[in-house]
Amino acid sequence: MPQSNPSIQVIDRAARLLDAIASYSEPASLKHLSADTGLHPSTAFRILGALANVGLVERDTQGRYRLGGTIVRLAQKVRHVADIREEALPIMETLRDQVGETVNLSIRSSDELIYIERKASPKMIRVEQVIGSRAPLHVTGVGKLMLGRLGETFIRAYAERTGLPAYTRHTLPLERLLAESRLAIERGYALDNEEAEEGVGCISALVHDASGEVAGGLSISAPIERRKDEWIPLLQEAAKGISKRLGFVER
Repeated sequence: MPQSNPSIQVIDRAARLLDAIASYSEPASLKHLSADTGLHPSTAFRILGALANVGLVERDTQGRYRLGGTIVRLAQKVRHVADIREEALPIMETLRDQVGETVNLSIRSSDELIYIERKASPKMIRVEQVIGSRAPLHVTGVGKLMLGRLGETFIRAYAERTGLPAYTRHTLPLERLLAESRLAIERGYALDNEEAEEGVGCISALVHDASGEVAGGLSISAPIERRKDEWIPLLQEAAKGISKRLGFVER
């Protein structure tokens, strides 16, 4: 009979322990957690120790366990994504109907963008970003705006660690990336001129949360020959509308 993968077995046991801890309103003892999960106390203790080392669990002075700060931060990120998607969807739909092209919503994750929602163009020939797909910051309009907000020191460090890989012949080298990121912040929108994909152009604007921080980015993607400058104020107004729904007050 084939044996189960030990690493998968440990993950399963860790998940059971986290579920058990979450079921208590107060910190739980090793005895209770062992009984709830069916794990031997020594096994539960060892796994809880490993979880504590990475912040998923915290152990108090009485030896009881509760969910750690890492879990709280992950939950907040999930809530953030859910909030921005919920608030953005009706505005994205209106913008899509106004311009007739695909509208995307993205958030930053380290050195990449993650596309978390889209409203697709009704046209047969259209541009679509798959929800959950990723793109490097330097080849997208939203990414250039985010880099511009983060500043030159960050951009140079980003370039050094990523190498600024070229996705098309239009992908920008470092000095032009610096210049275009600064310009994007000054004018409040950014363009992607076939830098990520040949034949595709985007217009992008940032979305802000109640604290004034960048919550994500809104973009219109279209075949480059169909992109229109007249969409820029519509996009900016839509981004402001989502920001307002997230509690942002423009000063």
